[in-house]
Amino acid sequence: MPKQRAGALKIESFADHHVITQPNPLRKVLLRVPESDVDDPIARAEHALAGLSGEFGNWMSTEADRLSSAHAAILRDGFTPENCEELFRAAHDIKGDAATFGFPSASVAAESLCRIVEHAPDLEGVPSDLIGHHINAIQAIVREGTRRDSAVLACALSRQLRDVADEFLVQANQDRPEHLEAILAPSIVPAD
Repeated sequence: MPKQRAGALKIESFADHHVITQPNPLRKVLLRVPESDVDDPIARAEHALAGLSGEFGNWMSTEADRLSSAHAAILRDGFTPENCEELFRAAHDIKGDAATFGFPSASVAAESLCRIVEHAPDLEGVPSDLIGHHINAIQAIVREGTRRDSAVLACALSRQLRDVADEFLVQANQDRPEHLEAILAPSIVPAD
């Protein structure tokens, strides 16, 4: 077989077929790194998170305060679209961030509050204590932090809030079967 120049097609002929191998243009730009210099982006990310972990409590306190402010606006001005949106966004942010920041029980309570806002046919008909208990629970979970003695209580409280919220939503949505399916679905927030 004659010598081929780099970057040319390589054609191998056999009795019943041909194999055509295309050149790999990425070989020119690929940088080979010795095994000793391998970068581990996961290790770098974990190291960066460890450096930031001291701030997690402050960030969660800020998020919990934002949720309380949204609730105070609702108590003051009622369930305006803006107030409902801010309550949902604050609870949704806590739901997404709390487990990462070391407050998994707050995620469960925040998810339950999000479900109330999403699935209640009329937020005016939601008992004010139900929303207030969710917000107070989230505030307490964040305030007490990750102390071992409070973690078990926080987990039980969050689950009980979810059960009460689901019971309310099932009753309030009896004539809305499309919502009942979503209400009765299992939680997407990881358990403690």
